[in-house]
Amino acid sequence: MLPQDFHPVLQRWWDSRFGDPTPAQADGWASIRRGDDTLIAAPTGSGKTLAAFLTSIDELFREGVENHGLPDEVRVIYVSPLKALSADIHKNLAEPRKQIHALAHEMGSPAVKLTAAVRSGDTPQNERAAMLRTPPHILVTTPESLYLLLTAKKPREMLKTARVVIVDEIHAVLQSRRGAHLALTLERLDHICGRKLQRIGLSATQKPIEEVARFLSNKHCQVVDRGHKRHEQPLDNGATQGRQAGRWWRSRNVDTYFPPASPTQAWRGAGVADRQMRCRSSAHVDAARSRTAPRSGRGRVPVSVADVPARRPSAP
Repeated sequence: MLPQDFHPVLQRWWDSRFGDPTPAQADGWASIRRGDDTLIAAPTGSGKTLAAFLTSIDELFREGVENHGLPDEVRVIYVSPLKALSADIHKNLAEPRKQIHALAHEMGSPAVKLTAAVRSGDTPQNERAAMLRTPPHILVTTPESLYLLLTAKKPREMLKTARVVIVDEIHAVLQSRRGAHLALTLERLDHICGRKLQRIGLSATQKPIEEVARFLSNKHCQVVDRGHKRHEQPLDNGATQGRQAGRWWRSRNVDTYFPPASPTQAWRGAGVADRQMRCRSSAHVDAARSRTAPRSGRGRVPVSVADVPARRPSAP
């Protein structure tokens, strides 16, 4: 069940649909509700996205109950580098909002209307204009769209009321220009809001996780690391050799890896991997030569060196 500091409506909603929270959710809520910048690193399916959203939903619901409604202003910004994931998150948020609204009415509690909207490159112009007239409480967007929102006057005014920014799939942009661009955008967002927003990062298991935390926040960031832990078992000499060969196999960048169970299988696997690498290398060489080779026949691009017609030596 949910911690006791959640609203009774949300506690009942959770109990009717879920069991005990996962370790990533329980530890994440404790850090988020303290107001700390938090990085939740956990495998897919551990509920880290719901953990990031539920605290904000609880705070919005409590404010709506106390003030008999919520003002139309952005409070939570969810940023995902995957545009398809942003659309899925918006769709997945719609059902819980409806269920919580109906359950509040059933329990005799004031029903609070929570709104959410998506802003991406695919958002129609009429929806963009409606978003500016009536800002949603939860804004789902991408790094590039968030940057564009910060460059225009009216969208900047819309974002000034934000309190929390959630960055999902943060590991997907760490070592790219999108990551550097996103880091600058988050700093600009703090500057426009006039205060430091609480940052919540969601990541798959990464090492070193401290580097991911430093990317997310330049101040203290609480790390909730609930990644996979392999349990090592005593191995005999044969299995040890097989594991060493397996590590060598992985170092050859073979796409599909099946760990060998014995030295014999390891050597066989190494032979297969070596043959695959030779085939792959020859294919890459042929493809490179094909791209640089001249066209022959009726506009046909040669696919190998054998298809390239021989050239006559030029006169000295």
